[in-house]
Amino acid sequence: MDCPKCKTPNLNQVKLNQKLTAYQCAKCSGNWLNGDAYKIWQSSQLIDHINQNNLTWIDQEIEDFTPSQFDNKAAFCPECRQYLSRGKVSINPPFYVEKCLQCKGIWCDGGEWEILNKLNLHYQLDNLFSSEWQSLIREKQHQNQEKQALINKIGKDLATKIFGLGDILENHPNGDFAVAYLMRKVGQSEKIKNY
Repeated sequence: MDCPKCKTPNLNQVKLNQKLTAYQCAKCSGNWLNGDAYKIWQSSQLIDHINQNNLTWIDQEIEDFTPSQFDNKAAFCPECRQYLSRGKVSINPPFYVEKCLQCKGIWCDGGEWEILNKLNLHYQLDNLFSSEWQSLIREKQHQNQEKQALINKIGKDLATKIFGLGDILENHPNGDFAVAYLMRKVGQSEKIKNY
């Protein structure tokens, strides 16, 4: 097999961990995970404790990580020569993992497997290519942006209190009444200021 990114011939077999074998490019350090081998490894893992909706890693800044120079380069599957689909990992800086939709093999550019491992995403790489999961990620990013805008407007201390109160009211059966009260209270305060 040849490297799908830098075209170096003969990927070398390596162990990514004790039970998962991959094929690595000696030149760019990218890793090819055979689809069947990855599925077997994935099914052997105790991953019940991993919450797939835990998206706390989104927009997390990863120090000492720079995406590969080949990250934006289109590639073909080294096994079946099909075009590789791309799945975005929304950290800071973001990067893409590639997958063959035919044989289900996965390509990680140099350094990406280690980041996926650190974020516990290596167990659930299929999610990166799911439109539902990517939609959840966009929603979470929007929430993060909204929270940051509030912090910028009212300061971190008060914003933290608002976030905590929001969580409490969201889970309270009559939380909507409290929100309505706060809206009236703030609205009345604005009217008095402008009178």
